[in-house]
Amino acid sequence: MSTLKKFAGETAIYGLSTVLSRVLNFFLTPLYVNAYPAKVYGIFTYMYSWASMLNAILAFGMETTFFRYLNKQENNRQNVYNNTFIVILSISVVFIAIALLFSENIAQWMQSGKENTVKDYASYVRYFIFILVVDSISVIPFAKVRADGRPLRYGLIKFLNILIFISLNVFFIVIVPKILEHGGELASYFSWYKEEWVGYVFLSNLVASIVTLLLLTPELFQLRLKADWPLIKNMLAYSAPVLIANISFVINENLDKIFLKELLPSSIAEQEVGIYGACCKIALFLSIFINAFRLGAEPFFFNHAKSKNSGETYAKIMNYFVIVISLIFVGVVANIELLKHFIKANDAVQQQLYWSGLKVVPVLLFGYVSLGIYMNLSIWYKLSDQTRYGLYISGMGALVTIVMNIIFIPKYSYIASAWISLTAYTTMMVLSYVLGQKNYPIPYNLKKNMAYLSASIILVVLSFQVFERNLIIGNGLLLLFAIGAIYIERKELTAIFNENPSNK
Repeated sequence: MSTLKKFAGETAIYGLSTVLSRVLNFFLTPLYVNAYPAKVYGIFTYMYSWASMLNAILAFGMETTFFRYLNKQENNRQNVYNNTFIVILSISVVFIAIALLFSENIAQWMQSGKENTVKDYASYVRYFIFILVVDSISVIPFAKVRADGRPLRYGLIKFLNILIFISLNVFFIVIVPKILEHGGELASYFSWYKEEWVGYVFLSNLVASIVTLLLLTPELFQLRLKADWPLIKNMLAYSAPVLIANISFVINENLDKIFLKELLPSSIAEQEVGIYGACCKIALFLSIFINAFRLGAEPFFFNHAKSKNSGETYAKIMNYFVIVISLIFVGVVANIELLKHFIKANDAVQQQLYWSGLKVVPVLLFGYVSLGIYMNLSIWYKLSDQTRYGLYISGMGALVTIVMNIIFIPKYSYIASAWISLTAYTTMMVLSYVLGQKNYPIPYNLKKNMAYLSASIILVVLSFQVFERNLIIGNGLLLLFAIGAIYIERKELTAIFNENPSNK
């Protein structure tokens, strides 16, 4: 049980830093929707959707490969660090050379030749080229921080990244307009400022990413850029399916927003993307926990792969993961009437326009529940070096996303996108469980996990539909669920808390 305590402790630190960073970042949503009309906010959502897909390509699955090869080559960790970084650096150099050369063409393609906005889009594209490259170079140094068991350092750097990003956003979107409004000598220094120009958000991101890379200088100085070609070849064979699986995941997460812009009439497309993107921000409360779990779980799972009874440990972790994620699912829906105020527009019409999309939030949330369980389940093919199954599973999810979005978006807009996202993640979850039990059995408590998930769905339907988002009733249902879970798990929880950390 002491291993569970250690895992819980590290994940709690990752969780705290992730929650602080994401909550601070979440406060930007009302700033954006107040500063930009829905169609302009749609540009923001659209650009970040493309960036997410390119991020997966530039990382090339090397983060997971790094952890796996640390486990396989415990006596040669420096060599693993060097060569995973070399792969990403090489890809980044090729990418930046090609992308900058064709940045104008990319911008023109993104805007379908609308000359009045191509210049702005060209600026956005160039900002994102540099953001993507800087972030990709940071991937392996960040992974090293996690592998070295330094969650506090990881959390601090991530927190500073968000703090810089938020500060610059406030400067460009709030402070500079106030200075210009009051006029005077100081205002003359900001004659370059453009109102409602979303590029300031991207510029802020670039500066924050550069500072983050500078903060990782100690890890960068430990690198030795000496290629081990046989090792690189083996790592690429492992990471290629992971790369495609990651791209498929990003497709599931972001392609719906791109399809909305491309498949809906141009008169409403960017507005619909903006509404959907803003409401997706509420669902990110659940995504925060999933990301925090992943940060702690990935190195933990690889480090304990050779431990006795590792399967039982993974099953226990899954059990508590399902409980916590179900509680968060119910909790977010119970408080959606409060959380919706993070989407605060500058007039009543825009406000109601954004809030009209709240009906998709419970659907998106359960999609994240399925995604989180899938991420937990996916350890089987990573530990057994059968990463091709990750490709098959995520590829199926991507196929569902692409085909169903093309069919249903023209008729149902972002309502279809939310349900399709849920369908894709649930399909991946079920496939991973079935294939995992055949190829790398882990004794998950399926009945108990299904019972918690079913209970959470029932409570969400009651809270959102039957009791019409009543705060008191919703939180009452949440409290009953929490008390019930604690009662059911009381023996296991007592054993964990009473376990002597020195016992193995």
